[in-house]
Amino acid sequence: MHPASARFATPLLLGLALIAGPVHAQTIVGERLATEHLDLRLERIADGLTHPWAVAQLPDGDFLVSERPGRMARLDESGTITHLEGVPEVSTRGQGGLLDVVLHPRFGENESGEHDWIYFTWSQPGSGGTATTLSRARLADDALTEVEALFVQNRFSSPGRHYGSRLAWLPDGTLLMSIGERGTPPRAQDASDHAGSVLRLTETGEAAPDNPFVDDPDALDELYTIGNRNVQGLTVRHDGEPWASEHGPRTGDELNRLVGGENYGWPEVSRGNDYATNQPIGADSLPGMRDPVHVFEGRFAPSGLAEVTSDAFSAWQGDLLAGGLSSETLLRLRLDGDEVIEREVILEGEIGRIRDVRQGRDGAIYLLSDAPDGGLYRLRPTD
Repeated sequence: MHPASARFATPLLLGLALIAGPVHAQTIVGERLATEHLDLRLERIADGLTHPWAVAQLPDGDFLVSERPGRMARLDESGTITHLEGVPEVSTRGQGGLLDVVLHPRFGENESGEHDWIYFTWSQPGSGGTATTLSRARLADDALTEVEALFVQNRFSSPGRHYGSRLAWLPDGTLLMSIGERGTPPRAQDASDHAGSVLRLTETGEAAPDNPFVDDPDALDELYTIGNRNVQGLTVRHDGEPWASEHGPRTGDELNRLVGGENYGWPEVSRGNDYATNQPIGADSLPGMRDPVHVFEGRFAPSGLAEVTSDAFSAWQGDLLAGGLSSETLLRLRLDGDEVIEREVILEGEIGRIRDVRQGRDGAIYLLSDAPDGGLYRLRPTD
């Protein structure tokens, strides 16, 4: 038994729901999880998802889940999975595939459906390799319709590594989008290359007109930050400030507050080591480059980041929840300004590799496990 499992009472099987296709178990994975401030229950809503990457909750309570091999699943509360038609053909080499998915912030606001757009990122095959791409579509019955590509990074390169690809909306209606350095570190310091950056786009995919580099003839207008190795956790806190969790190389994973126009250092600055030699890469800090707020311990491998604002988690208000892949860990981080003042392990091995962390419309916390038979999980306080 994993050491963390001892914190759970004996799991209780609620039953099985038979549907066309796979059988999905509605299971309480942990009846009572004791944490520092709350007792929690961990439930599996569905399994049978193939390397799920991101989850978004629709206004009716259903979920959209992207699966890396190139499928978009719609799940209802019972765990029934319907795969949608209309997904573009993605490149699935290595880390590529169908990646993040978010709704327009005004989705479902009125009967006209004017803002009912689903935004998603994916690795697009093309001449010279692949590129991280942003598209949007509408949902009609069991299909994505009116699919349109809004943005494609400016350089296709060998497929397989560091697509980044998290999305998050700012309060002004602009959209942040991360792109990894695609496995070539110097690209993160090249402002004429979208790789290794966080972009800020309009809802139709253009550069936000007041972006920090728009007056620099040597930089791309879409850039918001540079020097980012591979951001796979991205959230905008209640105060409007964007935060990101970012993969280092061998250790050195970072939590950063994103500030427009800043250089986050990779590969000139890093707290991680080279994979082959295990020797440090770059300096710990350099003038003109922004230091991380927090460096995760060991090989955390961050993916998924959410702020807790739900009344159900009153003791966690304003805290960040960060998912970890190889660490199989969910961390709670309490901030005081730009300092992490409290750190707590919430999960460690119970669901495997954590790919995404989201707060749902119902106030619960939703998690995806990254596996060939991955699952969607819900975390909420016990009654």
